[in-house]
Amino acid sequence: MKTPKRVLILRHGEKPGHPSVDAESDGRSLSTRGFARASALAPYFPDAFGTPQHLFATRASKHSNRPVETITPLATALGLEINDKHPDDDYERLAEHILGHPKYAGEVVLVCWHHGKIPELTACLGGEPPQDRWPDAVFDRVWVIDYPDATEAESRLPVTNLPQKLLFGDASE
Repeated sequence: MKTPKRVLILRHGEKPGHPSVDAESDGRSLSTRGFARASALAPYFPDAFGTPQHLFATRASKHSNRPVETITPLATALGLEINDKHPDDDYERLAEHILGHPKYAGEVVLVCWHHGKIPELTACLGGEPPQDRWPDAVFDRVWVIDYPDATEAESRLPVTNLPQKLLFGDASE
């Protein structure tokens, strides 16, 4: 079976109560800075990586709807629906779905998830995570898995860890 052309993985935008951001909401939604990041992502992804054809986010829970909120401006700009059917711990089934369904073959797929599961999700997608743990204070990275010739990978693929460089204070490298 053929694989996607590229999978882009990012963490949701900043959350309230984090030391580097404001804390004006119930904690389930993005902070003001997180909403600013979400808005900046809409033009960023098509320009930097090619237009995603499929969007995935963690299903909302009683603790968070931040992944969906993060990519909603992108979904609106592209006229795409967000597949948010998988809960945070269901990353293995999400990876199986993306790698096993022919509609994703040769396509650019974007996944917005909670940071605690991103390394495991990346591994399930066939990538070699650039680090074992996504740092708690980091919201401005994109992990990119490119699948050679959109065919099944037999070994771990390298994952590029790129800065978004969208908001003041984002990492430059």
